[in-house]
Amino acid sequence: MTPLEFFLSGTMSAATVFLLAALGELVAEKSGMLNLGVEGMMAISAAVGFVVTYQTGSHIFGFSIAAVAGIFVSLIFALVSITFLANQVATGLAVGILSLGVSALIGKKYESLTISAPDPIFIPGLSDIPFIGAVFFQQNIVVYCAILMSVMIAFCLNKTRLGLAIRACGENPKAAEALSYSVWKIRYGAVAFGGMMAGFAGAYASTIYTPLWADGMIAGRGWIAVALVVFGTWKTSRIFLGAYLFGMVTLGELVVQSLGFAVPSQFLTAMPFVITIVVLAIISADMSRLRLHAPYSLGETYDGSESR
Repeated sequence: MTPLEFFLSGTMSAATVFLLAALGELVAEKSGMLNLGVEGMMAISAAVGFVVTYQTGSHIFGFSIAAVAGIFVSLIFALVSITFLANQVATGLAVGILSLGVSALIGKKYESLTISAPDPIFIPGLSDIPFIGAVFFQQNIVVYCAILMSVMIAFCLNKTRLGLAIRACGENPKAAEALSYSVWKIRYGAVAFGGMMAGFAGAYASTIYTPLWADGMIAGRGWIAVALVVFGTWKTSRIFLGAYLFGMVTLGELVVQSLGFAVPSQFLTAMPFVITIVVLAIISADMSRLRLHAPYSLGETYDGSESR
């Protein structure tokens, strides 16, 4: 690969971590649930996914158990915030912090161990196209699955009855209840889906993107995923583009170092977070746009479900 091909190909891999987690958070927020525990869910799923894959040698089994772990943690958040009507922000932070600690405990015996990542898929004919083939058609299957999930989630939220129900719960839960939708069930399902996607993102980070376990390896990617939902103004297409933008910035650290520029590594590591703050500040300056796209009842508890 040429340096440019390596950079663009690596961007697709780096963006997948953000994209998977952000898509799950998007669905949860569309239902009115603000889950700030994504970082912790990714961390515990990364630990579980690595341990299972290391012990069994099966990435499929590792991803499956990691998804279960993500769903389990998300349901703790859902139980406290939906059933017991606790503040969503405080609950998400508490669950996230707890999960970070549990992930360190689970992965303690596996510190610095490595596994083999699955080989990329070479799409016959397309992978041989100069430049384009090396960048787009020689990727891991999870990269393609994440792109497919983006299309499916966009279609579901905008074109299906289920998507209408999810959006109704996020906009006006009382109206959704009047239309015979169970706000309680839909929000539980949306949060669980977000946990599953965070589980996939964590497993991808620890078993494919960086196939090793190290405490703190998620390194703020969960927070960037939450910020991406706001960055994309709750639109799937914009979140998709934002994920690839942040993937490019993340990979930029390696590119700058490989070119020999004397830039402190700490500055390069901090760049994704600096850009996140700057972008969110710019977007927040136009509150009318945020109010236009943000779910109206986002972060609000609802105690009117008749289906309990």
